[in-house]
Amino acid sequence: MKQFFLPISLGLFIVSTFSFIEKPLQERWEAPEEAKTVKNPNTSSKKSIKNAESIYKMRCVICHGETGKGDGLGSRALNPKPADHTSEELHTQSDGELFWKITNGKGAMVGWGKGAKPIISESDRWDVVNYIRTLRGK
Repeated sequence: MKQFFLPISLGLFIVSTFSFIEKPLQERWEAPEEAKTVKNPNTSSKKSIKNAESIYKMRCVICHGETGKGDGLGSRALNPKPADHTSEELHTQSDGELFWKITNGKGAMVGWGKGAKPIISESDRWDVVNYIRTLRGK
C-alpha cells in the first residue's frame, strides 16, 4: 500500500499545482481586412431591428443568450464560449466585420450565409448586425 502512496501523492500535487495556472486568453477572431470597410446597406430602422430580433431569437439565443451575453443554454458545452454581443470589444468592430463573421462562422459558430442557399439571407444578416448594435452595454 505504501508503494502507491508516493506516486498518487505526487500526481495530486502536480494536478493541483497546474490547476492554478491561468489559461491563455482566447485567440481573437479577426475578419479579413477587406471585410472591415464593407458598409451596411440596411439602415438601422425599427423595421430592421424588429425583423432581426425575431431572427436572433430563433437562431442566435440558444448560444448567445436572451440578452446577447454569450450565456445561452448551448454555450455551456462550447469552448471557446460564444461572443458577448454586449461587450465594448465587440462593438469596436465594424458592421462589415460582424457581417463577415455571421456569414462565414468559425468552429461551433454556424456560417449563416455559406453555401448555395444561405440559411439567413444577406439582407437579414445585415439586419442582425443592426440588432446586435442595440445590445451594446446591456
